[in-house]
Amino acid sequence: MQVTIVAVGKVREPYIKAGLEVYASRLASFHKLAFIDLPEERIPGGASEKEMAGIMNDTWERYLASGPRPAVTIALDPKGVLLPSEELASQLKGYELEGRGSIAFLIGGPLGLPDMVRKKADLVLSLSPMTFPHQLVRLILLEQLYRAMCINRNIPYHK
Repeated sequence: MQVTIVAVGKVREPYIKAGLEVYASRLASFHKLAFIDLPEERIPGGASEKEMAGIMNDTWERYLASGPRPAVTIALDPKGVLLPSEELASQLKGYELEGRGSIAFLIGGPLGLPDMVRKKADLVLSLSPMTFPHQLVRLILLEQLYRAMCINRNIPYHK
């Protein structure tokens, strides 16, 4: 299965880059993994809610119009469904058994994800009701994907 992580902005912190490399290498034996970094638009000081929504929509509209849509799209949002790791593993296994060849996880930037992205997603998933820096969300997501692969393949991994 092709797994793509689509996120606004670039990872700048060396410790996050190092963690991403660790989990990307672990996941490589299970899935093809790709990262797409969308440009982080500058938000003018004093921008209105409407202006910020426009900036956010423009960024994601360009991505959605840019190419083929993955078989499964999962938007990450704090207001999404909270799943224990075992249920996430089961959900991912179900997508594999259905023969869906690609999955994209969408991570918003400082402004989050626009409604249009959440509405088009197959699943809106929350990693936690807490707010995390969008760079760190990538690392948390990769760790959970690795954990899910271990659960699905009965590979021991710490709890």
